[in-house]
Amino acid sequence: MNAPTRRRRNAGAPQDPAADAGGPAVATMDRASAATDDMPATEGGSAVDALLQRVSEAYDGLSRQLKLIARHVEAHRDHLGLEGIQDVAAQCGVQPSAVVRFAKHFGFNGYSDLQRIFREGLSRQIAPGRNYQARIREVIEHGVGALSTGDIAQEFLAGSIAAMQELQAGLDKVLLSQAVDLLAQADAIWIAGSRRSFPVATYLDYALQHTDKRIGLVSALGSMHEGQMRSVRPDDVLIAISFAPYADETVQVVEAARARGARVLAITDSRMSPLARDAAVTLLAHEGSTFGFRALTSTMGLAQSLFIALAYRLELPYRPTTTAAADKPLR
Repeated sequence: MNAPTRRRRNAGAPQDPAADAGGPAVATMDRASAATDDMPATEGGSAVDALLQRVSEAYDGLSRQLKLIARHVEAHRDHLGLEGIQDVAAQCGVQPSAVVRFAKHFGFNGYSDLQRIFREGLSRQIAPGRNYQARIREVIEHGVGALSTGDIAQEFLAGSIAAMQELQAGLDKVLLSQAVDLLAQADAIWIAGSRRSFPVATYLDYALQHTDKRIGLVSALGSMHEGQMRSVRPDDVLIAISFAPYADETVQVVEAARARGARVLAITDSRMSPLARDAAVTLLAHEGSTFGFRALTSTMGLAQSLFIALAYRLELPYRPTTTAAADKPLR
């Protein structure tokens, strides 16, 4: 394993997210200011992040229609400043009046008032992943039959690259540091991921075996995940990985881990994910969808970044597991 061997800096107690928080976000209207003044700004002082945090905290108590709008607002934050109320309502499958109710529920005068805080970021370049999604829709509308095998590969790879660029641009360094702190302090680390998330879980299982911590992969093989969870202890950490529509097995494992006093590190696609609800730390990854197929590029990149950061924190030396592997780096 080519784990980093440099000595760490500032490797003290876990960072307090409030230490990097700025002052209250200021919106352009009094009502919008009142809606966001009581929410701490995240790294960069974003009123949008503060609002989304508040929405995620209230998510379980929202009506079905408001939940649909909440998910849309989070997923389309880069474009919401340009979308009209009719567009938002149509994409959510609700009436425009429901969008207005959503805005008022969170202290705004109406949709236009809510939209203002999303327009503040439009002076910056819109996330490349969002641009790519619009472009791929145009490609599909012109007919998939006209594409060659090479064209399909190029489109898929372009979508993966765009998603990686979006992950890099939006990476929350404070949350990533908190995730590393959580793993560094854990006595044992458990990993759960089913279906599409299973390859990411197995990679983390392999990589974390290079630490001195006890590592357990909750594979749910033979539906034995409930039995596996009996070995979880209060000082343990569970890394749970799942994306919409969210694997029932992973949600059950998270609930069981919390019931046994373990802490949860969630890798998911939304602050409103059932995994995020019970997590001590949540890391978000959004994958591009090409021809209806979602990649794993960003999620795997985030998982690898998490491990390398932990290896740096623990100052892991290079230790090949076998003689034959002595010259092979961790891949």
